[in-house]
Amino acid sequence: MSENAPAADSPAPPTAGDAAPDGSCVVTPGDETLTLSEVWADGPLVLYFYPKDATPGCTTEACDFRDRTDEMTAAGVTVLGVSPDPPKSHQKFIDKQSLPFRLLSDEDHALSEAYGVWVEKSMYGRKYMGVQRSTFLIAQGGTVASAWPKVKVNGHVDAVLTAIEALPKS
Repeated sequence: MSENAPAADSPAPPTAGDAAPDGSCVVTPGDETLTLSEVWADGPLVLYFYPKDATPGCTTEACDFRDRTDEMTAAGVTVLGVSPDPPKSHQKFIDKQSLPFRLLSDEDHALSEAYGVWVEKSMYGRKYMGVQRSTFLIAQGGTVASAWPKVKVNGHVDAVLTAIEALPKS
């Protein structure tokens, strides 16, 4: 498998116009199960996948979303972050970074695999499976409006906001 290739049984990441994969994960805060279709039934959803709580790139990305959440909320958009970390780790990350949105614990990688972002990665010659930083803007009703399958953190939230502005107004 090549670097950043989806796991053998994972689909390719969805693209604009595709039906968004549904799934359920434990959400923090709350430690209850949240189903994505319940969220996008009420309005658009920014679903961003990141590798690990409290690492430099993931912290920068989370803080960028934090700093622009008011703009997204004003547009009726819910923001959810997803990583394989457990709820306890998510709560520490939320508290330390004052994150105003919820984080999903995808410990079994089912949601990451459904979105095609659980991939083979390589660091210092060692290959391992992990989350490829990716974001999906899902329109109300569950259609992918925009997808960023290989996110570079700098400027990413600006691109997401531009895509949110292009959503049809309900």
